Amino acid sequence: MPEGDTVLQTAGRLRTALAGQVLTRSDLRVPRFATADLTGRTVLDVVSRGKHLLTRVEGGLTLHSHLRMDGVWRVYAAGERWRGGPAHQIRAILANAEHTAVGYRLPVLELLRTRDEDRAVGHLGPDLLGPDWDPGTALRNLLTDPGRPLGEALLDQRNLAGIGNIYKAELCFLARATPWLAIGDLPATTAARLVTTAKQLLEANRDRPMRTTTTTRTPRGPGPKERLWVYGRADRPCLRCGTPIRTADQDSRPTYWCPRCQSGPTG
Repeated sequence: MPEGDTVLQTAGRLRTALAGQVLTRSDLRVPRFATADLTGRTVLDVVSRGKHLLTRVEGGLTLHSHLRMDGVWRVYAAGERWRGGPAHQIRAILANAEHTAVGYRLPVLELLRTRDEDRAVGHLGPDLLGPDWDPGTALRNLLTDPGRPLGEALLDQRNLAGIGNIYKAELCFLARATPWLAIGDLPATTAARLVTTAKQLLEANRDRPMRTTTTTRTPRGPGPKERLWVYGRADRPCLRCGTPIRTADQDSRPTYWCPRCQSGPTG
């Protein structure tokens, strides 16, 4: 699932394949920009901002995309068979002499002036993996509405950028609070530690092919079913206490928690 660490990795792959190269093909398959043609322009850079991707192109243009739940960018060598999904799911194609980047199922795709990038990402809070990271600002943002459920506050990208549904569940577990606990009910030290832990988790996973939030449980590291504390582990035993993990919807998304290790209201 695309979260801040995944999007950062995607930006890196796109940057390696496209930056500094002249586009030989450009195809944006969304009605508003279907006639736009970036062919002949050089890709200057590809950066992530929270869960957003910004592909900057010569001439002061930026292609802004967002992966949301199931969007993905795939990079292929010239002549390689594309395997990201059926052709009708392709929303963007950017190619040079050596590589082709194909965007599948992209729910957000727009072309804007680079000087206007704030229109797309200016509302975001401090980026957990970005140069603007500021834990103090992130904490103040989270506590602006003390009655808001913890899980909802963590997912609000205006508070801090980069947390998705997986990290939300994992951070609530590590804070020993259910996702429905009012964030203002967290002890001050726990709230501050939550922000620090969020940064640590995303930094630890920024280069990992498999996301891991648990501590190392064996000399070889966690097994494939022990990489996450609670997310996706409904009815399986808690890795800390053995109690079956529970699941329920929060804001139309599944969330997971341990009824013994985490205190607070439940869905």
